[in-house]
Amino acid sequence: MATTDTTTPSKVARAIFEALSKKDLDAATEFITDDTVDDFVAIGEVRGKPAIRRFFDELLAAFPDFEMTVDRIVGDRSSAVVQWHAAGSFSGGKFQGIEATGKHVEIRGVDVMEITAGQVVHNTIYYDGASFARQIGMLPHNGSGPDKAMRSVFNTVTRFRKRLS
Repeated sequence: MATTDTTTPSKVARAIFEALSKKDLDAATEFITDDTVDDFVAIGEVRGKPAIRRFFDELLAAFPDFEMTVDRIVGDRSSAVVQWHAAGSFSGGKFQGIEATGKHVEIRGVDVMEITAGQVVHNTIYYDGASFARQIGMLPHNGSGPDKAMRSVFNTVTRFRKRLS
C-alpha cells in the first residue's frame, strides 16, 4: 500500500478519482480493502475489493468511452465528499444485467467517503438512477406520451389499492 496514516481523506479521494478518470482500476482500488463497502443508493451495496473491482470492470466494459470529471472535493479528518459528473456511450457489454443500448449517458453524482488510515471504509454513492434509466431507454423520457401513460396506469392502480384497503 502506498498510503499512510497521514494521508488526508481529500487526497485519497482525489487519487481514486484521478485513477478512475484514467481508467486505471489498479490505482483506484489501491485505496480499498476486502472490508470496504460501496453503497450505490440507486443499485445496492457492493462489498469488498474483488466485488468493487468487478463492478468497475463491468462499468468500463459497458461504457468504453467513459469519462469522469471531479467538480469539487471537500473533506475533513475522516471523510471526503466528491461531487462529479460522468459521461459515456452504453455501447459495450452488459451493465447490471442490462444489454447495451448504444445510448449516450450523462450523469452527475456525489460520493460520501469514510476514510481511515488512507483506506476507504465506506462509500455512499448518490446519483439519479431514474435519469440513467431514461437515458439508456429503459424508462420513457420525462413528460413524454409513454411516461404520461405509465404514470396514469400507476396512479390508477394506486387509487384501486387504496379503495381495497
